[in-house]
Amino acid sequence: MTTTDPRPTTAAPRVALRDRVLRFAELVTTPLLPSDYLDLVDPLRSGADLRGRIEAIRPETRDAATIVLRPGRGWRPHRPGQYIRIGIDVDGVRQWRAYSLTSDLTRNDGCISVTVKAIPGGKVSNHLVHRARPGTIVQLDQAAGEFCLPDERPEKALFVTAGSGITPVMGILRNHPELTDVVLVHSAPTADDVVFGHELRRMAADGRIRLIEQHTDSAGMLDARSIAELVPDLHERATWACGPVGMLEALEEHFAEAGLADRLYTERFRPSVVVTGEGGTVTFSKNGTTLEADGATPILDAAEEAGVLMPSGCRMGICYGCVLPLREGAVRDLRNGELTVAAPGDGVLVQTCVSAAAGACTVDH
Repeated sequence: MTTTDPRPTTAAPRVALRDRVLRFAELVTTPLLPSDYLDLVDPLRSGADLRGRIEAIRPETRDAATIVLRPGRGWRPHRPGQYIRIGIDVDGVRQWRAYSLTSDLTRNDGCISVTVKAIPGGKVSNHLVHRARPGTIVQLDQAAGEFCLPDERPEKALFVTAGSGITPVMGILRNHPELTDVVLVHSAPTADDVVFGHELRRMAADGRIRLIEQHTDSAGMLDARSIAELVPDLHERATWACGPVGMLEALEEHFAEAGLADRLYTERFRPSVVVTGEGGTVTFSKNGTTLEADGATPILDAAEEAGVLMPSGCRMGICYGCVLPLREGAVRDLRNGELTVAAPGDGVLVQTCVSAAAGACTVDH
């Protein structure tokens, strides 16, 4: 015969007591929660939304700077070539942008870094480069992106970059010293405008890379023909390219004609706007915001200007990061003028960075 242990358990009373304490704390701190006060004391704590603290801002050129961040305890390691989205308050509005990680994975202080080039009219890039200060807390997403080296390293590698397109490549070069045959072709207006110029030239002097600089103020823009002339064994190399869309399209056409499209990996900047539509109202079904947008402004830009937080990696060449479902209505593709029309339930996906309102439309966001 078995007997029942007469000793009472204490688990339930302890749980009940904890719940009562938490409820009391919530009443005392209303409208905030206890976790809000913990965030003030330790914003990088485990269990909180992923954040980072700006530890340092190091100028790279007259309009570019490296932002050193200490990520919160929920940060997961990244692969060189990936990017992160950063959320920062600018003039009272939370803005999100994507930037490539440029940090050395062997650094022992737990920090990561992104390198930002200020673009004309760019709210976030200009704020980070010229106005942000160490100690600022920013929101973070985990690293993402596939602009990375494969597990089987190429015997011969070529990187083609222009402007801030060098940033994901620098993340790769800093963390893959095992690459033995590397050519980097980089385009910038002048030698002083080359982001990481001193470090790249030092790598070249040490024999780690063969560096070819093209200064557009004196030598013109890079195109596929000039790249082929600068790199005679182009077709023997696995190639990674990041920069303006025109340069990337020329490279894609060149590699496709040579039957080597599978040896080219690209990251795109935002495509140029060539066609405008008539505009209209844009409603964000989950956010509840409705705004007026003209036919020349991408929905992404119009939404961010109105303070709507939007998914996007376009400004750092991370294509399709801004895709959202068009619940109903019509939008016009600014690249070619084509209309996309959706009825409720269609679930048509559109790129908000190149789509403008063409009448009233509702986006599922």
